[in-house]
Amino acid sequence: MHTSIDADKSELFQLLKTQAFSKGKFILSSGKESDFYLDARLVTLSAPGAYLTARIMLDMIKDDDLDAIGGPTLGADPMVGAIASLSYQEGRPIKTFIIRKQPKAHGKQQQVEGPLLKEGGSVVIIDDVATTGKAFVESIEVLRKMNIKIKKAISIIDRGEGALEALAKYNVPLVSIFTISEFLK
Repeated sequence: MHTSIDADKSELFQLLKTQAFSKGKFILSSGKESDFYLDARLVTLSAPGAYLTARIMLDMIKDDDLDAIGGPTLGADPMVGAIASLSYQEGRPIKTFIIRKQPKAHGKQQQVEGPLLKEGGSVVIIDDVATTGKAFVESIEVLRKMNIKIKKAISIIDRGEGALEALAKYNVPLVSIFTISEFLK
């Protein structure tokens, strides 16, 4: 089943284009109006979409020295599960985590779920779609309070609406598998 990363990207693109991309009038989480919408979870929560996303993202971090990979709920949720599973299967397990919008009101009142991240550790943060970068910025702020270094942010799609610039203010490069222009052709 192992294909090349380019073949994986091509297959993932086709899934996104046919199953997750819609034209019309939409209000985004940023509050902006858009003529199109990409509901990436329709793909990341499918077996082939989860697998392909995990393969591509693992390839994108293979040379990084990091302690964990994770991101904001809900976009990162299906991806971190797939990444954890596939990394273990490939014999190079990586810790994953999910960042809640708010700290939990009970128990240990954690905002970051998953195996404990060590102070001074390095992580990569992921999300499905980057628009203004708001969810990434909130994640960076939570992790920085814990003294965690963020090596880079990875999104499946960059809508090109400010996320790159917003993350640059935190010295966190944004790397995307696809840009929205590829879907608008």
